[in-house]
Amino acid sequence: MALNSLKSKVKYRISRNAGVVFVPADFSDLSDRDQVGRALRELVREEVLIKFGRGLYAKARRSSLSNRLVPVKPLPELAREALTQKLGVEVVSSKEQASYNSGRSTQVPTGRLIAVKGRVSRKMAYDGKSIKYQYVS
Repeated sequence: MALNSLKSKVKYRISRNAGVVFVPADFSDLSDRDQVGRALRELVREEVLIKFGRGLYAKARRSSLSNRLVPVKPLPELAREALTQKLGVEVVSSKEQASYNSGRSTQVPTGRLIAVKGRVSRKMAYDGKSIKYQYVS
């Protein structure tokens, strides 16, 4: 591998970034879309990243319990970061979350239902668990 290859530049930028979620557009200044996509796929193969949606990648690590590759944050947190910081969607508290927080309900929300303002057509899932959207005005 060349010292200044695109993959090494992408990997370095990922390691230096405080965020956990990445989209190909984060690396568009390094090269064109196809080459960035290729570099991201290689990093998924090398288990530096996991893919949890179309064009959505997250930092990954080995689980100390199961030795499986897992994202560094839970899926609901990844989805919130992706929606707010990368896709520009406003995330608000869901009805279930508000009901639980105010004490009207004792049922703890899973966090996999995310209330959004506006339309989201992007599916986010990892390891058989997916995010559902609740549209609020």
